[in-house]
Amino acid sequence: MAALSVKPGHRFTEPDWHTNSRFISADAERQRSVSHQVRQEARALRNETNNQTKWDEHDNQTRLAERISSVNRWKETLDKCLADIDAEIDALAKVKEAAERALQAKNLSLDVSIECLTLRESRRAIDVVRDPVEEELHKEVKVIDKAKRELQQRVNEAFEQLCLLEEARQQLSCDHRHKMEALEIDRVCLSLNVSSPNISLKVNPTRVPGGSATLDEWEQNSQCNKDHAEAEMKASAGLREATVLAVAQTDNELEAQRVATEFALRKRIRDLERAYDELKWQEQNTLEEIAEMEEDIRRLEEDLQKKMQDLKVAHTRLETRTYRPSMELCRDQVQYGLTDEVHQLEGTIRALRQKLAESQDALDALYRQLHRIQTDVGYKANSLMLDNKCRDSRRKLVVPAEKFVPEVDTFNRTTNRALSAPTNGRPRLA
Repeated sequence: MAALSVKPGHRFTEPDWHTNSRFISADAERQRSVSHQVRQEARALRNETNNQTKWDEHDNQTRLAERISSVNRWKETLDKCLADIDAEIDALAKVKEAAERALQAKNLSLDVSIECLTLRESRRAIDVVRDPVEEELHKEVKVIDKAKRELQQRVNEAFEQLCLLEEARQQLSCDHRHKMEALEIDRVCLSLNVSSPNISLKVNPTRVPGGSATLDEWEQNSQCNKDHAEAEMKASAGLREATVLAVAQTDNELEAQRVATEFALRKRIRDLERAYDELKWQEQNTLEEIAEMEEDIRRLEEDLQKKMQDLKVAHTRLETRTYRPSMELCRDQVQYGLTDEVHQLEGTIRALRQKLAESQDALDALYRQLHRIQTDVGYKANSLMLDNKCRDSRRKLVVPAEKFVPEVDTFNRTTNRALSAPTNGRPRLA
């Protein structure tokens, strides 16, 4: 009987075969279910991502439009602020020029005051006193100097404020220029879409550029520039008002001081006419006081000599009693009494010498005062003449300072005004 060839290998049973078929069918159904789930999720993801992309683009379009609107509002605010600051710069420059003209107009009064002070320097010896006229003249010079310093300070402050305004304007202009550039960039971004040319993928576009600021910092920067400009404009407006007030106030103060100086000058002239009798009366009283002081000094010297003799007696007694023998050399009541007497006499002598020195000083002072009084009598006529010249010189100040603005030679301090034809034989200023 011929042998059958059998394929080597493992043979499965029929149940295994059926089981394998069922497994394959179940896996196919499971894979189809998974595939269906994945397809459904992919469709949902496509819909969701498409919607998300559209909404993101819409939101960013809206954000760009709002950003453009916000930047544009700031640009308009800066436009107005720039116009205001330009107007303020012009106004302050005009006030500064007015203050400079007022400063130049203060020279006539200063010339007259210096002339009067120079004339009164010709007074001799004791008459060179700080009397009310000199005080008023010095005060007048101080008022003029103060007015000039104040006006000069206002001019300097105006110059500094103009610099600050220019600086604030530069900041505003720079911020305005940056706003214009930002508006142009954001408008270009707003116009971009998928059909726009020159769009491409960029390397790390989500990076934060160096030097970038937050929205609050951006807002704060623009607000600070605006606030700074408004603060400088407010300060400039206050400075303009203060400068105009200073010009008017210095004119009023100078006029009031002129009236006070001329009143003091007239009073001084009347006082000089009565000064001689007053000085003679002072001379007589001083001579009487000198006589009384000399008598008192003589009596002090006599008393001092007497006290010195008493001190010699006390010293001699103490010294003599030191020669007592043995136990007799005791500190008895006599010893203590003599010691107290010496101390008392020494204190008395010191007091008398001090009072004598004070009396001599007072007598010397009386003699010096007497010399001053006697010397002063001869100087009154000269002083009276000089004060009359001052009064005549000050008549040119009758014209108000605001109507009398000379052209001053800064080297010679003289007015360069032509003389008109003579009137009543005397030339007058044109």
